[in-house]
Amino acid sequence: MNSLFMNLARIVFLRGGPQNLPGSWLLTIVLLMVYLVQIFMHGQQLEDVNATTKSLLSISLQILVLTGLLYWRRHMERFMQTLSAFVGVGIVFNAITWVLLLQSGPASSLLALTWFGVFIWSLFVDAHIYRNSLSVSLSSGMLISVLTLAANYLLIDSLFSA
Repeated sequence: MNSLFMNLARIVFLRGGPQNLPGSWLLTIVLLMVYLVQIFMHGQQLEDVNATTKSLLSISLQILVLTGLLYWRRHMERFMQTLSAFVGVGIVFNAITWVLLLQSGPASSLLALTWFGVFIWSLFVDAHIYRNSLSVSLSSGMLISVLTLAANYLLIDSLFSA
């Protein structure tokens, strides 16, 4: 277990990749469950009744994109570890943003700047994961990350805007 946390920390700090995680369906499913519980708790805190549904849609889109790209690059054997990496770092970044959310007060510009920094950092981590799993450049990984984020935003916005 300690090894899992160390490997996730290495990924978050761009020092390791998904290939360092064990290729285990059990690990992937446990990480997904922890992620969903975490999202449910965030939704409760924010009083967003659709948080879990939005997260399931987001995860589904991520899995679809990941599957398509790994299939296209002929690296499907990397799927389990890559999905574990995405979900594991998602848990880490959700915990960080949750702490920031708890600190939020009336119009704190330092807090907003910190949140933006964490957002940019998470984009770089996602790009790093794509770079390692697809064997592409970091700029290609960043392009995939940004396009996936944009598609995710458009999907959620089109389904849940009132």
